[in-house]
Amino acid sequence: MAFGSPTAGSGKHRGSSRLSRKTAGYAGIAALATTGVVATLAAPAFAADNSAPSVEDTGQNTIVVADGLQDDIEVQAESQQRAAEAVAAQVQAENEAKQRAAEAKRTAEAAEAKAKAEREAAERAAREEQRKRLNTFVSPITGSYISTSYGAGGGMWSSGSHTGVDFHAASGTTVHAVGAGTVVEAGWGGAYGNNVVIRHNDGTYTQYGHMDSLSVSAGETVTPGQQIGLSGSTGNSSGPHLHFEARTGAQYGSDIDPAAYLRSHGVSI
Repeated sequence: MAFGSPTAGSGKHRGSSRLSRKTAGYAGIAALATTGVVATLAAPAFAADNSAPSVEDTGQNTIVVADGLQDDIEVQAESQQRAAEAVAAQVQAENEAKQRAAEAKRTAEAAEAKAKAEREAAERAAREEQRKRLNTFVSPITGSYISTSYGAGGGMWSSGSHTGVDFHAASGTTVHAVGAGTVVEAGWGGAYGNNVVIRHNDGTYTQYGHMDSLSVSAGETVTPGQQIGLSGSTGNSSGPHLHFEARTGAQYGSDIDPAAYLRSHGVSI
């Protein structure tokens, strides 16, 4: 009786070859590696054969590591970009602040220069006004007229002629300094009665006689139109009036025509 060879069977009950199992395992790993879950799903395939390559051996896990590294790089790049933008914004803000400060400084300097120029102009105008005012001459009696002219003859004057002019004025009328100057005499003047003598800035002198009272003292400076006393009839006088003289010097006898003197200084009488 013939028996078949043990190796001639159909092999229907033979297990899969080791190569087939390995191939299937590798295919499973390849299919699942892209999902990032290689470690979980591939383990059973490798358990069937301890000789199958490990996940580390296949190099498939480099895909997962590469994905994480790329995320880290992108996060770092974004952080660096934000930091750079913040630095740039800070630099821009500082530059803008510097520009605003410089503009404010220029504005302040321009305002100060303008204010200084205006102050200087005002000071010049004030000085000019003061100069004009000090160089201005006025009549010794406001709204009056000459009642006795210069050089008039008569026995009332020791020199034989009038050395000044008389302005009509009732007692108590305000007497003004005709121009700016310094009082060199204020008090009793003999025949002049209560009198004031002023030395003016141009070197000339004026004298005011027969006054009832005086408002200034020797050494005092006066301005044009300043009150120096009140008219009266003291001294060698025939009645209330103001005796006014103009002189080239302080001494008696240096008299000049008072009316011409006042007119030469712009006073209309």
